[in-house]
Amino acid sequence: MKHALVALVALLALVLALVRPAMLGPDQARILGIVLVTLVLWATNLVQGYLASLIFFAVLLVFGLAPPDLVFLGFQSTAVWLIVSGFVIGAAISISGLGAILARALSPLLTGSYPRLIAGLMAVSVLLSFLMPSSVGRAVVMVPVGMALADQMGFGPGSKGRIGIASVLAIGTNMPGFAILPSNIPNMVLSGAAETIQNVHFGYMKYLLLHFPVLGLLKAAAVVMLILWIFPARTGEAMSPREAVQEGGPASRRVLIRVGLILLATLALWMTDSLHGVNSAWIGLVAAVLLLLPGVGVVTPPAFRASVDFGMLLFVAGALALGALVNASGLGAMLGQGLIAILPLETGADAVNFASLSVMSVVTGLLATMPGVPAVLTPMAGDLAAQTGFSVEAVLMTQVIGFSTVIFPYQVGPLIVAMQMSGEKLGHLLKITLPLAAITLFLLLPLDFLWWKLLGVL
Repeated sequence: MKHALVALVALLALVLALVRPAMLGPDQARILGIVLVTLVLWATNLVQGYLASLIFFAVLLVFGLAPPDLVFLGFQSTAVWLIVSGFVIGAAISISGLGAILARALSPLLTGSYPRLIAGLMAVSVLLSFLMPSSVGRAVVMVPVGMALADQMGFGPGSKGRIGIASVLAIGTNMPGFAILPSNIPNMVLSGAAETIQNVHFGYMKYLLLHFPVLGLLKAAAVVMLILWIFPARTGEAMSPREAVQEGGPASRRVLIRVGLILLATLALWMTDSLHGVNSAWIGLVAAVLLLLPGVGVVTPPAFRASVDFGMLLFVAGALALGALVNASGLGAMLGQGLIAILPLETGADAVNFASLSVMSVVTGLLATMPGVPAVLTPMAGDLAAQTGFSVEAVLMTQVIGFSTVIFPYQVGPLIVAMQMSGEKLGHLLKITLPLAAITLFLLLPLDFLWWKLLGVL
């Protein structure tokens, strides 16, 4: 089935290149073809994600479809460097045994039962979203602790319990953050684009009140229920505290204190980034340097090589480059205009307009990835407001529903990072994201519409 789908899309790409539609330029047709093939390779996992990215890079460069600085734009992104530092910090937490110690501290609160553990980890992740501006940073802190808890509760690699813990941490450290203004990258891209293009400023509390009750709390509850249903488990025999520390690796008290202080300083700087203005990625990079320094850190060269997954970095860089290419080539704007022509937008039909705008941003996220959604749709907000009768701000806010509705994990880099750190397969996450997207569109979206009506936004 996967092979047939990829072959069909490859044939479509060839047809686009040879017999291009009238509305597409020659390069646009070829770019659309390679973009479609890349998306299908990522979605089906027919080849490894990094190989799909390399194929994407190679085709663009060999056929001169994009300049090298655009093709490799992902490697210049702060997201990639935050991921690198995240791997180092996560390795230090595990190697030093700090993850096991934190797990033991949380154990009495969370390990009474498997449902309590999953719900508790989600609650901690949501609370952390208010404190840390980076979903990768949140995953870096929580995943090693969660895996140590899995060890203590007897969940071995590949077990449903361990997959459930990995899934709740991957999603919990990311998705609720879409409802909190400074917590995820797409939120900030939307905020910046709205201010510079549409002269609309988002207030922290207004954004939170509008999105968090449904897209934060209710969606988090839906994730917990899905994980308990799809990955059911019963707690096994817990490991002793001594075994739990050894699982993370032997470390002296001095090393533990040193790693703990570096981590606390990093967390403090991440939480106060709005005060000092230093990007979260550069804070993480300094922390990684300290943790790698001989005599200061705990991550040795072999441990560094084992902890940093270069293939995953290629995957994320490819996803970032794809979104940038879709925007730069004009395909993103063309997609938006095409959706405007198809969707039933008319003044007075508030429910239909609300659903249409939300679906527009969901579909755009499939092609442009989530950080690309605001870049594609924000310039159209004025026209969409005129067609729907909504305010420009309301139109802009519907994007949040779209870029927080993840269908395939490739759309959101931090999900990939978290699952990679957990050691569990990314494909497991698809079993959660697909039904969660359906729940969002058919249940949470109508509830969100009623909530917006109650608040007087529509």
